[in-house]
Amino acid sequence: MRVVLGSDHGGYKLKEAIRTHLEAQGLEVQDLGTHSTDSVDYPAYGFAVGTAIIKGEADLGIAICGTGQGISMAANKIRGVRAALCTETFSARMAREHNNANILALGGRVTGVGLALDIVDIFLKTEFAGGRHARRVNLISDIERGEEI
Repeated sequence: MRVVLGSDHGGYKLKEAIRTHLEAQGLEVQDLGTHSTDSVDYPAYGFAVGTAIIKGEADLGIAICGTGQGISMAANKIRGVRAALCTETFSARMAREHNNANILALGGRVTGVGLALDIVDIFLKTEFAGGRHARRVNLISDIERGEEI
């Protein structure tokens, strides 16, 4: 599996822990930055992770800022991105299984490393269930195209 990571300064330390965790599992990891705790703008990193997903450069993405809110909002502006801010494992599983989320958003200042790694593992291992959920995800795509639902 190919995973793309991106964070602002508020998510840098958590991104580094996640990168190390994923590489130890033998996953292919693309790190789009940031590469320090120097202040940067989260929308650029949400855009970068979302763009990598849409271009097919990775199977799933993880985007991290201080709370996960801003970076998920930025990523979700890209057509085809379904970024889910998850603060516990149940939401991570449902985001993949029911919503076919392709980016996990996390808050580096609000989620501890141990819990974050559990959330990441669940998110990456859960498959989309399809079925009735595919119809609903397709409705989201219709909304993105400006169609009435």
